[in-house]
Formats: sequence, C-alpha cells, structure tokens
Amino acid sequence: MNTQIDHLVIGAETLAQGVSYVRKSLGVDIPAGGVHVKMGTHNHLMQLGDDTFLEVISLNPELESPERPRWYGLDDPFVRQQLRLQPALLTWVVNTQDISALMRQANISFGTVESVSRNNLDWYFGVPDDGRLLAGGMLPYAMQWLTEMHPSNQMADLGCRLQGLEIYHPHPAWLLSVLESIGAEKLIGVHALASDQVPYLAAKISTPNGIKTLYSLENMLRNSV
Repeated sequence: MNTQIDHLVIGAETLAQGVSYVRKSLGVDIPAGGVHVKMGTHNHLMQLGDDTFLEVISLNPELESPERPRWYGLDDPFVRQQLRLQPALLTWVVNTQDISALMRQANISFGTVESVSRNNLDWYFGVPDDGRLLAGGMLPYAMQWLTEMHPSNQMADLGCRLQGLEIYHPHPAWLLSVLESIGAEKLIGVHALASDQVPYLAAKISTPNGIKTLYSLENMLRNSV
C-alpha cells in the first residue's frame, strides 16, 4: 500500500491566532487557503516539501455549524478549551491511492469515508462519527486526493520543509501495529514513554530561521506546568 504523509494540522481558535502562532514558531506568514462548507471550517496553507503541507484550521464563524461533529476534534470541549489558550499541532494526515483498501486493512476503525471539496479540489476523507482525534491525535486521519497533481504544488513555498515527525507514546508496540496495518509505520519515528506519561507529537521543520519544532497539545501543557 502506497501511504504517504500528506499534511500536519495545527488547530486554532481563530485563523488570526493560528497565523500568529506559525509566525512566532516558524518565522513565516502562512497564506489563506479556503473554506470547508461541509465541516464548518476554514484554513491557511503552505508547502512543507515532497507533496506535504502545513494546515492551520479553525471553526468558521460565518458558516452554520454542521449537523455532524467537525473533524480533528474541533467540537471536543477539551480541545476547544486548550486552543483558546494557544494553537497547537493537533494531528497528522496520510494519503493513499485507495482509501477504501486502507480502511479495510486497518486494524482499528479510521472512520467513515466521506466526499469533501474546497474550491476546485475534491477528495475522500475518513472521519470518525464523533469527529474525535484518533488516539488523541497520535494516529493519522486518512485521505485520498482526486487530483492528478498533489495540491501542495499550488501552495506558497516559504522555504519550510518537514524534516521528521516523531511520536512519543507509552504503548509504542500498539501504535506501530496500527500504523503497520495502513502502511505508515516507516513514515515517522516512534519513541517509548513511561506508562504514566501522556503521548505527544513533535514535528521538526527546517525554516529560513533554522530548525524549529512544533509540539502537540499534551507536550505544550506539560511544559507549561
């Protein structure tokens, strides 16, 4: 199965807050993307190299709330409370040429495949019925682009490149078994934590200002205590 890292997802209470966070963290101004009417969200986007990109996403106050929970845990009270304090890396997304096959082979549920569109882009996306983050964001969402060229090639190139995505988890064998079932175990680094520690993500990105690291909510909260 040809599974690749597609993009990283930074959640924010507002897009302005998310753009400011990226400017502070990476030293660049991430440009506007578009609107996801079906999910009630909007985003900003930029390339991270090798058909990969960075997304800043938030609820769109100009859209009605969807009848179903939004993706990326954005309707989860805990996630929303934390994003009011500061944007954070929520999760990652992988793409495949056959999302139905990926879903069948996965040894846990990655949600239901839905058709999503934004402007002139169309894709299939696996969304849990409750919109939750998979394993708290440690496991990726899955998608399939319905385009000949990866959309990141049309996004702004601000000189940032993903150097590596690391997952720190108290149950690394379980995590790797799930990733292996969707052909994603070699895409990231997995590191063991003590059984009483909270898992987190760390994305290393080369920028015009040197190597920077984006962390998930759990690690940010830990470091703020």
